[in-house]
Amino acid sequence: MNLQTPIGKLRLLAILEGVSYLLFGITMPLKYMYEITDPNFYVGMAHGWLFIFYIVLCVQNIYIYKWNLKTSFITLAASLVPFGTFVVDSKILKPTIEKSEG
Repeated sequence: MNLQTPIGKLRLLAILEGVSYLLFGITMPLKYMYEITDPNFYVGMAHGWLFIFYIVLCVQNIYIYKWNLKTSFITLAASLVPFGTFVVDSKILKPTIEKSEG
């Protein structure tokens, strides 16, 4: 993963955003079943910032790579679905890098 390119940065952010989303599966039961609120606060804060940066980098890559409407929508909507960013990374982002390098 080349972090010097916009798509490389988006790939890393997609993975981090996806992990932060999945961490809610741990922190939400802690918050509501055991009344331990701190982990959910920090995971929520990190997830919020990662979500915003993911959307910004998606828009940047949509402009740079001139993605069609379908690809753009799927890439943006993936952040709303658990495991969505992981699927987008493997099905859209990685092939885009391979296409631009080849």
